[in-house]
Amino acid sequence: MQALRLAIAALLLPAGLAAHAAPENLLPPKHRALPPVVKPSEKREAGAPRLTWPTSGAVTAKFGAPVKGLPNNGIDLAAFAGMTVHTAAPGKVVFAGKEPERFGQLIVIEHTGGWVTAYAYLGKVLVKEGQSVKARQVIARIGKSGEAKRPGLHFELRKGTSPRNPALYLPIRL
Repeated sequence: MQALRLAIAALLLPAGLAAHAAPENLLPPKHRALPPVVKPSEKREAGAPRLTWPTSGAVTAKFGAPVKGLPNNGIDLAAFAGMTVHTAAPGKVVFAGKEPERFGQLIVIEHTGGWVTAYAYLGKVLVKEGQSVKARQVIARIGKSGEAKRPGLHFELRKGTSPRNPALYLPIRL
């Protein structure tokens, strides 16, 4: 349970948060160096869940790309308000509700082997904490919540608290 709380807390805190306390961050933004981007592994890890795309739509922000000066811990997908969001893999809902800081309406699902997926910027949450979900089950509707400027979906994959590039685990789209 403690590991689960750490995983949820890691989702809610931006990567590199400690870097913001550094003295050089007191400089005006144009004089600051961007935080180093950690090169993610380019290989699938054994034991990872077999994922499906949580919604249709083009990728608008890739994993690791700078967003507000910090690396993106997931991918962002363009979508229309009201479109459905599906589970990427079967699991258990460990959080379903509003995260007031950044993600707005958020769902976090725990999968086997310590893997976690997160779905953020949602319009309407359709599942409850503790609920078991099947692969491709509808769990939410696209909306615009949190820091989202337009409707879309922020999707993350983590092994414990460590973010992974979801694109390595999702099927290729044609």
